[in-house]
Amino acid sequence: MSSVKERLNAVFQDVFDDPNLQITEAMTADDVDAWDSLTHIDLIVAVEKAFRFKLSTSSVRGLKNVGDFIALITSKLEAG
Repeated sequence: MSSVKERLNAVFQDVFDDPNLQITEAMTADDVDAWDSLTHIDLIVAVEKAFRFKLSTSSVRGLKNVGDFIALITSKLEAG
C-alpha cells in the first residue's frame, strides 16, 4: 500500500501544484486550500490516468478521506 500512497502523493502534488504537499490517510478536501469541486474532478481524472483504470461515480462518491482513496486504488489494482 505504501507504493500506492507514494504514487497518489505525486498525483496530488501535480494536481495541486505543490511539491511539498504530503498526503495522510485522514486528509480530506477541508485540509487542502485549493481542493474544491473542480479540482476534485481534475484529481479523479489524474488518478485514472496515473493508475490506468476508470473509477465509477458511485465509488468516488463514497470516499471520505485519502485513506479511502488509497484503499479504492489498491482494490482496483489487485482486481486487475
